[in-house]
Amino acid sequence: MKKLFLVSLGCTKNLIDSEVMLGKLASEYEMTDDISSADLIIVNTCGFIQSAKEESLNTIFELHSQRKKSSLLVMAGCLSQRYKDELQSELKDEVDIFTGVGDYDIIDKLVKEKQNQFSPKVFLADEHNTRVVTGSIYHSYIKLSEGCNQQCSFCAIPSFKGKLQSRSLESIVNEVEKLVQEGYFDFSFVSQDSSSYLRDFGVNDGLEQLIDSIEKIDGVKSARILYLYPSTTTFDLIKKISDSKLFHTYYDMPLQHISSKVLKTMRRGKGTEQLKELMQYMKDMPNSFVRSTFIVGHPSETKEDFEELVNYIEEYKFDRVNIFSYSDEDGTKAYELDQKVSQEIIDQRASILGEIVSEITTQKLQDEVDKEIELIIDGESSEHEYLLSARKLSWAPEIDGEIYVNDSELDEKLEYGKIYKAKITQLSGDKLLATVIEKVK
Repeated sequence: MKKLFLVSLGCTKNLIDSEVMLGKLASEYEMTDDISSADLIIVNTCGFIQSAKEESLNTIFELHSQRKKSSLLVMAGCLSQRYKDELQSELKDEVDIFTGVGDYDIIDKLVKEKQNQFSPKVFLADEHNTRVVTGSIYHSYIKLSEGCNQQCSFCAIPSFKGKLQSRSLESIVNEVEKLVQEGYFDFSFVSQDSSSYLRDFGVNDGLEQLIDSIEKIDGVKSARILYLYPSTTTFDLIKKISDSKLFHTYYDMPLQHISSKVLKTMRRGKGTEQLKELMQYMKDMPNSFVRSTFIVGHPSETKEDFEELVNYIEEYKFDRVNIFSYSDEDGTKAYELDQKVSQEIIDQRASILGEIVSEITTQKLQDEVDKEIELIIDGESSEHEYLLSARKLSWAPEIDGEIYVNDSELDEKLEYGKIYKAKITQLSGDKLLATVIEKVK
C-alpha cells in the first residue's frame, strides 16, 4: 500500500474531518510517521487566528522541504478555504492540491485526479462517512453541526463556514451506535455553538433531546458537551446536564470577557449580570466542572475593563481557563474598530492573567488529592515507563490534564482503555498521582 502522512491542525472539529479523509483513503493508503517515505501528505489547516495561520503555513513549508519528489502535498481546511485565491497563487510551488472545507468526503477523488476543488457548501460529517478514529481506542468526538449564526466581532469563522447547519438527531444516534459497536464508549459532542444545535430547524431544546437519546444507547458509559454559547444556553439545559446519569456535569462555555462594555463591543449577546447569574448556576450544580476561555486586548478594552476581568476570574475560580491574546483578523467587525490596544499591553495582560489562571488551576488540582475518582488509562506515560498516563473520566481528553498512575492495589495487570476507581495521592508539579483501587465493571 502507498503511504499517507497527515497533520490535523486546530480544533477537534477539524480532527473529525481529518478522520473522514483517512476513512476515504484507507483502502489505498496506510498511515506513516515518516514524512520522507510518504506518497501523500495532507495538512488540514486552521485559519482562526494569526498564530494558527502561521502554524499552518510553517507546517506546509516544513513538510514540503522534507518530502520526496514523487509525493503529493494537499492543503485542506479552514485556512485554505479562507484565502484560497492568495494561497493558490503564492504556494503553487509547494502545494499540489488545494481544497477547503467542503470536500473532505471526496479527497480520494481529488488525489486521484490531482484536482483542486472548493465546493460552495460546507461539509458536515454524518453516520454515512467512514471515519478512522485517531488517538484513542475508547473515545470519539461527535460533530453536532457546522457553521454558526452568532456574530462575534473577533471571529471570522462564519465568513468561510457559513450559517448554522445541524445534523439530524437520528444521524447522531446512528453514528454513536455504530461507534459503540466498534468498542467506543466515551463521547465528546462538539460544534462551533453546541447550545444552538437544531435551532436552524426551529427546535430550541436540541441538546436536551440529544441527552435523552444518547442515554438510551446501550454501551455508552461517558459523555460531555463542549462549546456552549452564552445566549443560547438556558438554565433548563444546565439542569438537564446536571441531572443526567450519563453526561458529566461538565460545562464548557467560552465567555471571552465579563465587562459589559467589552461584551457589547464583542457582540456577545448577554450582559455582565446575566452571564454571572448563568455561570453561578453552573457552579452550584453538584460535582460541576466549569471551563471557559477569555480574550484580552480586544479593541476598546481599557485598564478598568481588564481589572474587572481579573477580579471575576479570581473570584469565580474556574476549574480550567484558557487565555487568548486578541488577534486582529481581516474580515471581522473588530478589525474595523478604532481604539486598538497595543501589542505590548496585550502581552502584559495575557501574562498577568496567565499567572492567575495557573495558580487557580494548581489549587483545583490540589483539591483533588485524597479523593476517590473514576479514571481511564490511556497508556504508558511519556515521563517514565513505570508511570501510566490516565485522565479523570469526566475530563475532556487532552485539554483538562493528565494523571499519572504509579501504584495499584489490584493483582491483575492494568489495561489500557479501561475505567478504574483510583485514589489521588499527591500533586507533583502539574500532574496528579493516583493509586488504582478497583476496576469498574
